[in-house]
Amino acid sequence: MSELLTGDLYAFESLLAGEERATLLRVREFLAEKVVPIANECWVRAEFPVDLVKEYAELGIAGLAYPECPGPKPSGLLSGFLALEMARADPSMATFFGVHTGLAMGSIAACGSAAQRERWLPGMSRMERIGAFALTEPAGGSDVSGGMRTTARREGEEWVLDGAKRWIGNGTFADLIVVWARDVADGHVKGFVVERGTPGFTATKIENKMALRTVQNADITLSGCRVPEENRLRNAGSFRDTARILRRTRSGVAWQAVGIMLAAYEIALRYAREREQFGRPIAKFQLVQDLLVRMLGNATACLGMVVRLAQLQDEDVFRDEHSALAKAYCTSRMREVVGWARELLAGNGIILDYDIARFVADAEAIYSYEGTREINTLIVGRAVTGMSAFV
Repeated sequence: MSELLTGDLYAFESLLAGEERATLLRVREFLAEKVVPIANECWVRAEFPVDLVKEYAELGIAGLAYPECPGPKPSGLLSGFLALEMARADPSMATFFGVHTGLAMGSIAACGSAAQRERWLPGMSRMERIGAFALTEPAGGSDVSGGMRTTARREGEEWVLDGAKRWIGNGTFADLIVVWARDVADGHVKGFVVERGTPGFTATKIENKMALRTVQNADITLSGCRVPEENRLRNAGSFRDTARILRRTRSGVAWQAVGIMLAAYEIALRYAREREQFGRPIAKFQLVQDLLVRMLGNATACLGMVVRLAQLQDEDVFRDEHSALAKAYCTSRMREVVGWARELLAGNGIILDYDIARFVADAEAIYSYEGTREINTLIVGRAVTGMSAFV
């Protein structure tokens, strides 16, 4: 199996305990054998490798963090490194996994009743039922907390959902979609689990994307969609509950950004050693080494940040501003790193065959989702000043 990551100069990975490190290496080997070889083809075709879901399930890592699911509970550090590894192999597959295990399962774990958790989480941990998370709307992204237009109206033992959602990862094929809607009676945002095939629910694949093309993002329409009361998440009574889920998943996005940085650095380093100009490998040129060290510096600084974030999570003392700062900072540095890697590869950097072009494109989506840099900056700014600058 592989040794420490090429770009892990300070050996942060060695902080993992024996069993957890073995799990990480097993996942790394799977990704290298099954995901990396097909990543570009799936990206070009904008097709999701459905056949791989069963093999992902056999890894036994989906839902490990939740008590209702079997297996030893992982540290935050292992969960982070798993997100890093998946993004290092393919950001699209990392996004698929993060939506299912973090956003969808996380919503049920945090906001569902004990009966609801027992009903849905074990099957989702076996990946027998895939989840999606429907929050963003066509006219509402950053302001969705106050501007949510999707409504929920109670009629007896059912809720009627009306509205639209956009950019819903896994939305075209998910079995369970956590839909957030505003209750017309009290004005509060509530969560509902909508099962695939429910009348009034339609999902249409978003075409012509330039990033995360393998991810099956959907436009979702809810038209008189009736959901039983038993599918209303019992502990989701306001947008504050939604924000609790985003706090944890934003940290996962920061780990993904580090994975993308390390992938870009490794691609650039390998290319620099092999590519010859003026009779010698370009790795021997000072300006090339400068680019490589800049990439490594960004990745190392961000890896240190997310490792500490994982420790704060394990100590149960991490706050919104911790994950917001990591998401904003790491994704900003990620953009720099993929740009430098593309620069180092010159013309070859825009050809998919050399891999870096896919990471450059996918980085744009990672930079934007789970809260833009500006929104996460305002979360941190509010925490450090004690004053809100939100409109």
